[in-house]
Amino acid sequence: MNAPVPATAVWDTARIQQDFPILSREVHGKPLVYLDSAATTQRPVSVVEAVRKFDLTHNANVHRGVHLLSQEATQAYEGAREKVRRFLNAASVREILFVRGTTEAINLVSNSFGTSKIGAGDEIVVSSLEHHSNIVPWQMLAERTGAVLRVIPMSDSGDLDQEAYRELLNARTRLVALTHISNALGTVNPVREMIAAAHEHEIPVLVDGAQAVAHTAVDVRELDCDFYAFSGHKLYGPTGIGVLYGREALLEAMPPWQGGGDMIASVSFSGTTYNELPYKFEAGTPNISGAVGLGAAVDYVEALGLEAIAAHEADLLDYLVAQLSKIDCVRLIGEPAVRGGAVSFLIGDVHPHDIGTILDCEGIAIRAGHHCAQPIMERLGIPATARASVGVYNTKADIDSLVAPLPQIAEMFAR
Repeated sequence: MNAPVPATAVWDTARIQQDFPILSREVHGKPLVYLDSAATTQRPVSVVEAVRKFDLTHNANVHRGVHLLSQEATQAYEGAREKVRRFLNAASVREILFVRGTTEAINLVSNSFGTSKIGAGDEIVVSSLEHHSNIVPWQMLAERTGAVLRVIPMSDSGDLDQEAYRELLNARTRLVALTHISNALGTVNPVREMIAAAHEHEIPVLVDGAQAVAHTAVDVRELDCDFYAFSGHKLYGPTGIGVLYGREALLEAMPPWQGGGDMIASVSFSGTTYNELPYKFEAGTPNISGAVGLGAAVDYVEALGLEAIAAHEADLLDYLVAQLSKIDCVRLIGEPAVRGGAVSFLIGDVHPHDIGTILDCEGIAIRAGHHCAQPIMERLGIPATARASVGVYNTKADIDSLVAPLPQIAEMFAR
């Protein structure tokens, strides 16, 4: 197995691709070109092997056993928590909760913090750029409590209206829930400044970081956010594992969301005493091997270097936008001031599903649809987009492969 390329090395995508054996396969008889990392990143061998090693040699339940395997499993699981703490620069492992993914993390905050802190007439501020996972839990909370959802508008370019955002913040606002990077348009929001604006009114902020952690360094203390959520499978890790960072004082004050094993200190029929952080929010047997895989994924991206990754991907996105802009039939959807991860586009009146299907026949994997961001599509007056998204393993040759068939697709449907 090859070791990851160190951050100090010259970026060598061909070398990095060797860490991802799936990229060597063929699709419909064509070499695979994978441009769908915003949906899920591929996993390097080091992550796959970390999970395999755990399953083959250390598999046992955590926190509960005195035997060696249980102690080894606990050490591996808690070791992964410390890796995530370091990765996010959280103050303590008590602030790192393992969950199934970003969706569960947001639902946890909605059902715990939201239920205990938000009531009738209170306001929750979200943005026009949110994934459904950062809209629906707040709608459900509002329906239960009588709270009101307020929405930050966006421009045609895909940037949030910062003046309108500030005007939404008031004495009734109880929470701001905001995406770091839009999964549909690639808009990078100025989250540090938006958090600071909310904190001027003593309003806590939850950041959906699902699309950010693989593309840029995230320091939760520098951002000064109150909650930060992400998923392992967007970070070259396994599915079914994710993280909720929460400011310790907030987590301490929040009631548990789910009840069961490991989230208790003691149980009797007269009452239950809850466990300390972070276990108060981790009921039941966790995804232990998933956490181990996530820890290995953190190791992998840190070895490559987040600054080097950001520079590589910025170069790819600039090239992708430039190449798409040369084709008369192609319309870019969203031209944000700062872009990360993904580019959405249309070809004339061709439905994005047709674009995606034809490209798939050429071995090119992109995403086509509303990207679980239907309010964005409604705002822009379109049903869906074709979306290309990049990762550490992509090259300009991948982009050339994507762009080459697009004029022919337009011509095919024009006939």
